[in-house]
Amino acid sequence: MQRKSIEIWVGIFMLVGIAAIVMLAVQVSAAGTGTGKSYRVEARFDNVGGLNVKAPVMIGGVRVGRVGGIWIDKEDYVAVVGLDIDQQYDTLAVDTGASILTSGLLGAQFVGLSPGFSDIYLEQGDTLELTQSAIQLESLISQFMFSQGQDQGQEPEKNNSKDQ
Repeated sequence: MQRKSIEIWVGIFMLVGIAAIVMLAVQVSAAGTGTGKSYRVEARFDNVGGLNVKAPVMIGGVRVGRVGGIWIDKEDYVAVVGLDIDQQYDTLAVDTGASILTSGLLGAQFVGLSPGFSDIYLEQGDTLELTQSAIQLESLISQFMFSQGQDQGQEPEKNNSKDQ
């Protein structure tokens, strides 16, 4: 009888633990979704790297929106990123720039905005003109290795000046 009551309490404890984990997962997934009211602007990039839908859009480290979609423009074959900016940030200038940045050395990618100084503000459907594509670590390493290989293949310059 004693063993059966211990098994019941362990079962209850397990059910409460599972319920707590489910509640935590729901809270985390709903966190940072904002007020729900936003406006969409687009930014065109040559390369979006590993940017994902729902990645944060940030200004100075503060989340102001999320990436709402990523697609290819069928006319000129560049990546277009739809940025859903929270409505409370409706005073972003039309000359705002967008860059794809990485948090940390190998961290997740996000869109960083650099606010402009124009008196005209972004509206639904506008396109950001100033963009900087993602920097790919692999291409930086290959450029570094290629430049090192060229430097080693050259002979050092000889100093032909004569002492007088």
